[in-house]
Amino acid sequence: MIADELYPLSYTKQMVMLFVTLAFNIEESRMSESLAPDKKNIDEWIALFKAQSIPVLRQTAKTFEALKKEEDDISPREICEGVYGDPLMILKVLNYAQTHKGKHQIQDLLQADQAILMMGTGTFFRELQPTLLVESVLSKDLKAMTYLLKLIRRLHRASFYAAEFAIFRKDMHHEEIRVAALLHDMAEVLMWCFASDEMRKIAHIQQTHKDYRSAEVQKAVLGFDLHDLQMQLIKEFTLPPLLLKLMDDNYAEDNRVKNVVLAVNVARHSANGWDDAALPDDYEAIARFLRIDQERTKRLLRVPQETFF
Repeated sequence: MIADELYPLSYTKQMVMLFVTLAFNIEESRMSESLAPDKKNIDEWIALFKAQSIPVLRQTAKTFEALKKEEDDISPREICEGVYGDPLMILKVLNYAQTHKGKHQIQDLLQADQAILMMGTGTFFRELQPTLLVESVLSKDLKAMTYLLKLIRRLHRASFYAAEFAIFRKDMHHEEIRVAALLHDMAEVLMWCFASDEMRKIAHIQQTHKDYRSAEVQKAVLGFDLHDLQMQLIKEFTLPPLLLKLMDDNYAEDNRVKNVVLAVNVARHSANGWDDAALPDDYEAIARFLRIDQERTKRLLRVPQETFF
C-alpha cells in the first residue's frame, strides 16, 4: 500500500484543497515572475526530449574521458561499471543499441554491458560522447539540481534492492530487473532537467500537503501523471518491450514486475527517513513476496538496527 493512499480525506475534499493550493501558487508566481508557458501534453514533452541530446552528469563525462584513454585495454563490463552511476547514460546506451541493431541481431538487449559489447567499444566512445551536462542545464537552478541528485540516489537504492530481491529469488536474469528499477522513474529525471519550474511546484505542494496523491498533484500541475509519461517515453525511445513491461506498475501481479515495484516503493519511502509511515507496509509486502520473516527482510534492506523495534 502506498503512503499517500492511507489518509482519510475524501477524494472530493482533497482535490478542492489541491486546486486551491495550486491556484495560490500560480498567483504567487504571477506576482514575482512572468506567467508560465501553457502546459505541454505528453507528446509535446516527448518531442522536446527527443530533440535534445540526453544530458549526463559531469562526473559521467569525466569517467567517459578517462575510460576512452584506455579504449584498447578495457572491456564492455568495465565501461558499464564506470558509467552505471548515471541512469541517463544507461538510457543513452540502450537507446542507441535499440536504434542501431545489426541485421542479424534478433534478441533485444536490456543490459548495458551487452549493448556495449554488441556495438563495440570504438562505437561507444565515438557515438555516445557526452555533449550536454546536467550541471549546465540546471546551472541557474541549484535547488532543482539538488532534487535531481536525490532522485538519482533513490533510483540507485531501488536498483540495488531490486537486484537483491531477484538474486534471492534465484532469477537468472537479475540484471534486467536491476536496470528496470534504475530507469523506472526516468521521466521524472528528464522533467527535472527540462521542466524544473513545474517539478519544483509539484515538490512544494507535496511537501506542504503530504496527504495529496502524487498522481493527482502531477495532473494538476502538468495535465498528466508521470507514470503515463514514463510509459510513452520508453516506447518513443524504442527501448525493449520487456523493459517497458518490467517498469509498468499495471503488471504488478507478474512476479518480476512486482520485484521492481516493491524495490521502487521501499526506496522512495526510505528516502524520506526510516520512520516513514509507509515502510511497515513495504516490509510486510516484501517479506510475503520473498517468503521470509520481517526481521530478515529488514536485514536484507540494510535497515538501521535501532529502527527494528
